Amino acid sequence: MPIYEYQCRRCKKQFQSLVMKKEEEKKVFCPECESRDLKRLISRVIYHVSESDRLATFDPNVSKGDSFLKDSRNIGLAAKKRAQQLGADLGSSFEEKLEKLRTDPGSVIRDSE
Repeated sequence: MPIYEYQCRRCKKQFQSLVMKKEEEKKVFCPECESRDLKRLISRVIYHVSESDRLATFDPNVSKGDSFLKDSRNIGLAAKKRAQQLGADLGSSFEEKLEKLRTDPGSVIRDSE
């Protein structure tokens, strides 16, 4: 369902509105000043990328930024990519350990004590 973001041209308030049909958009008004003089804003878009797609596009030779390193889904991606390149099967125990690390990265420290 499309939730659009708007900015009122009169009072500059930004707000969101659920618009089910195109003709409903004409009825949207600013909750602050009730003006209909609105500008639709471009919202952030989030989409899901599968593990296989992330692995296919992963290049271990390219420098990674902070957002990549902070994302726990990227733990083990380099190992999986290298194994894929070598044609090696890392087995189900590797996948289980990897999933544990991704969901609870601190478990490595706790399990080694």
